[in-house]
Amino acid sequence: MTPVHPEGAASARLKLATIGFTRKSADRFFGLLRDSGARRVVDVRLHNVSQLAGFAKRDDLAYFLREICGMDYVHMPALAPTKDILDDYRKRRGDWQTYEVRFRRLMRDRRIEETVDRDLISDGCLLCSEHEPHHCHRRLVAEYLNEHWGGVEVDHLT
Repeated sequence: MTPVHPEGAASARLKLATIGFTRKSADRFFGLLRDSGARRVVDVRLHNVSQLAGFAKRDDLAYFLREICGMDYVHMPALAPTKDILDDYRKRRGDWQTYEVRFRRLMRDRRIEETVDRDLISDGCLLCSEHEPHHCHRRLVAEYLNEHWGGVEVDHLT
């Protein structure tokens, strides 16, 4: 069965990569992005200017992406968890299942399947900090969009 776009037209497969920047050298990080086929990085972090981010701070990242990879950069905080959800999980050592339920509810409440521009996501790469996607909201965003849009082909770059 062909996935159907909300307007009723058949939708094409949408390619989406995801990446985290921690535990990666700049060489590895930008190499993975350059080789991914993605046209833009969609930053789904709540905070994108932290001193801990190193080469992945907003302005530096946008520059490096443009110069090294020929890619665009866009920050989409609508695809980030709230401070409360993040703090409960990280600072108060909450469990992953609770985090996942709360973040999925947040995406539903924000109606991201209706408010996020498919063209920004298509051929994009969701960026956050976590090294692997297993316990990361970028995976949850990709899964949620696939559940609602269908045909989302996800490649987790590690």
